[in-house]
Amino acid sequence: MSVLRCAGLSRSFGALQAVDAVDIEVAPGARHALIGPNGAGKSTLFKLITGTMKANAGTVALAGSDVTGLSEVRRCRLGMSQTLQHASLFASMTAVQTVELAVQRHAGRISVLPRRRPQVRERAEQLLGDTGLAGREHVVVPSLSHGERKQLEVALALACRPTLLLLDEPAAGMSPAERARLVELLAGLPAEITVLFVEHDLDLVFALADAVTVLHLGRVLLSGSPDEVRASDAVREAYLGTGRREELFLP
Repeated sequence: MSVLRCAGLSRSFGALQAVDAVDIEVAPGARHALIGPNGAGKSTLFKLITGTMKANAGTVALAGSDVTGLSEVRRCRLGMSQTLQHASLFASMTAVQTVELAVQRHAGRISVLPRRRPQVRERAEQLLGDTGLAGREHVVVPSLSHGERKQLEVALALACRPTLLLLDEPAAGMSPAERARLVELLAGLPAEITVLFVEHDLDLVFALADAVTVLHLGRVLLSGSPDEVRASDAVREAYLGTGRREELFLP
């Protein structure tokens, strides 16, 4: 059974068909990339999957259950979690305080009772360690590097104990060294966490993904293995235009 299945998913804005009858399946444990040229519909599709935007047509199923009519919060409760392209973090809080808040929110209440604090702190510190932020727990968010803030966003998403983690351009603005750490972090996530990510950095995509879906003009152009995508003339033309044969995907 697929962790995620979208069937005939569509969204228009007036005369513009941003997402047009998209079918996509994400297998359990996959590191599945969603790529495409600018304006392909990637961000809109992500919003339809997460429930931040309503579809005009089609369905979204999570682990076999239809979640099309459910809110973003209810989808999260069922195991879908995400990071955003432009996230807002609390500038006055430390890294561990930020994750503690997410841990408590997922548990259903934010408590100030001292007896609850040790368990919450332990879980938050574990998540920071899992995302490469051990030793940075007490650093306030503005003092973290850009890459570390991205790692913190992943920790916040993992606080929801997801089965499906969606990442919207996780490497945006990162240095090469930060991107390398991000690949290592995501590749090291437990197999029971399936990852679907939108990314423009094609080197990162092919370093991490075991499946790739290419969108073009709101439709699925190709969905297959990284090797199939690399070999596709249609994908190359979508990115570069017809008649151009430059190497797009470096080995």
